[in-house]
Amino acid sequence: RLVSWREEVAVTKRRAFADQPYWGRPVPGWGAARPRLAIVGLAPAAHGANRTGRVFTGDRSGDQLFAALHRAGLVNQATSVDAADGLRANGIRISAPVRCAPPGNAPTPAERSTCAPWLVAEWAVIAPYVRVVVALGGFAWQVALTLLADRVPVGARPKFGHGAVVQLVGGLQLVGCYHPSQQNMFTGRLTPAMLDAVFTDR
Repeated sequence: RLVSWREEVAVTKRRAFADQPYWGRPVPGWGAARPRLAIVGLAPAAHGANRTGRVFTGDRSGDQLFAALHRAGLVNQATSVDAADGLRANGIRISAPVRCAPPGNAPTPAERSTCAPWLVAEWAVIAPYVRVVVALGGFAWQVALTLLADRVPVGARPKFGHGAVVQLVGGLQLVGCYHPSQQNMFTGRLTPAMLDAVFTDR
């Protein structure tokens, strides 16, 4: 289902991007090879990362996220337009647990499970360097808890909330953040100031 959808979107395209090539493939993690901060999202946007080939690039969510990361000094520029725009990470890495754009931005449980080994493999490579994991949304929070299961204190199952901070075994910190989706930003559930509070001094 995911393969069919991502490829269909890449052919039919959105009118605003009709003259642009679409990536239309799985979207890998992006950022530093040895990050101190790891950001976990959900899945590529159909006309964002599925078009540009870089996570959180070319859509409204990415506009908000990278602006906040830039204010915190974690990337070199406030915009993320395409994979060749010169964006560079400063000690961070961003990954999506589901690597292909899902219909309606809603991957099924089976699709989440099928994609999970890719994030597990990526985490194994970067884990020795990461001190903070930021989960963008409740789904990312659950994924992070599963990924970090061996570091969660015995008997604890921390609840997601914006600004929630969990101290994990080994000095690792898990931080909750509402997803910077267009809906969350337009309704004021998440504001630029709230994003800044999550990323500043991490």
